[in-house]
Amino acid sequence: MRMLFWLSVIFLLNACVQVYQPGIARNGEAIAAVTPQTPVSTVSSSAGSRPAPPPPSVVAVNTAALPTPLPGSLASRADVQVFIEEMVTNHGFNREELYTLFSRTRSRDDIIELITRPAEGKPWHAYRKIFLTNARIGGGVAFWNAHRATLTRAEQVYGVPAEIIVSIIGVETSYGGNTGIHRVMDALATLAFDYPRRADFFRKELENYLVLTREEGIDPLSLKGSYAGAMGLAQFMPSSYRAYAVDFDADQHRNLWTNPTDAIGSVANYLSEHRWQRGQPIAIPARVSGTQYPALINRKLETPSLPVSALRRQGVEPIAPVSDSLTALLLEYDATNGPEYWLGFQNFYVITRYNRSKLYAMAVYQLSQEIRRRL
Repeated sequence: MRMLFWLSVIFLLNACVQVYQPGIARNGEAIAAVTPQTPVSTVSSSAGSRPAPPPPSVVAVNTAALPTPLPGSLASRADVQVFIEEMVTNHGFNREELYTLFSRTRSRDDIIELITRPAEGKPWHAYRKIFLTNARIGGGVAFWNAHRATLTRAEQVYGVPAEIIVSIIGVETSYGGNTGIHRVMDALATLAFDYPRRADFFRKELENYLVLTREEGIDPLSLKGSYAGAMGLAQFMPSSYRAYAVDFDADQHRNLWTNPTDAIGSVANYLSEHRWQRGQPIAIPARVSGTQYPALINRKLETPSLPVSALRRQGVEPIAPVSDSLTALLLEYDATNGPEYWLGFQNFYVITRYNRSKLYAMAVYQLSQEIRRRL
C-alpha cells in the first residue's frame, strides 16, 4: 500500500509540472518570449508593439534545440526572432548561427543616448569649430601628400576634387585616426529594435551588415564603428558599403577599414554615383537685401532648382563670379556675429547625400579649401 501511495503522489506531481520561460524586460515593459507552443503574432519592443505577421517558418522553430541565449542578449526577443527567420528565408542564413550571434549581441542604452544628441544639433559657429582646426587641416595636408597618386587617379576617374575626398575622410574619421569605438553589431541591433523613430532604416542596415560580413568573410562581432553603425575610414553604412565601396587597388577585396586606397576610391565613387558634376562649383557666399530673400532660404535640402538669375532678382547677390544659368540653394548659417548666407550648387547637394546636413556639407567644403590652401 505504501508503495502505491508514493507512486500516486509522483504521478500527480508530474501531471502538474508547467514549463516556465520568462519574458525579457527592457525599460519596464515585458516582451513575450517565443516558445515552440506559442506562434508569434506581434513584434514587441521597448517602444511598443505593432502587428507584424512572421514568416510561417517561425511557428515551426524548435527553440529548445537552439543555443540558450546569454542573460541580457537579444536572441530571446520575439522581434529579433522574426528578424532571424527573415534572414534565414531571404538570404539563406543558418538559423542556429544567428541565434548564437544574437545571444552575444547587446542592446545598449548609451547608443540611444548618443543618436538623440548628434553634433548636427549645434549652431553653425559651434559645429564649425569641431572640424576647422589646425590639427585637422594639417592632417589633411599630410594625408594628401601620403596618397597623392591615388587621389589624382580618383579625381581623374570620378571627377571629384581631391580636396573634397580628403576633407570627407578628415571630417568622418580624422584620416582614419578615429573610426569608432562601438561594436557595429550592437549599434545596429540596438537601433533596429529599440529606436522606433528610425527602426525600419536600421533594421535594413542590420540586414545589409550581416550580408556584407558574410560576403567579406568577417566575423560580425569583430568590427567597430560609430554609434550609428558607420564603418571604416569613410564611415560607410552597410548598405552604402555594399553599393558604393570599390576595390580601388585591385586586390580583390573592398577594405574600407584599413586601406586608404579603397577608401579614397569609394568616397569618390559614392559622390559620382550621386551625380557629382565635374568641374562645377560647390558653394559661394552671398549678400542679401530687400524683403523677398527670406522666402527663398532652403531648410529642407532639396535639389537646387532656382537659377542664379532668379535669385539675383529677389535680392540675393553672389560674392564671386558665377553663371546665371546655374541652379542653387540659398542657405542661412548661424555665425558668431549673426546670420551668413551662401549659395549651394548641385555639388553641395551631393555632399549632403553623404550626410543629410547643411552643417556637415559646409564643414566639408570649408575644410577642403583650407587644406588646399596649405599644400
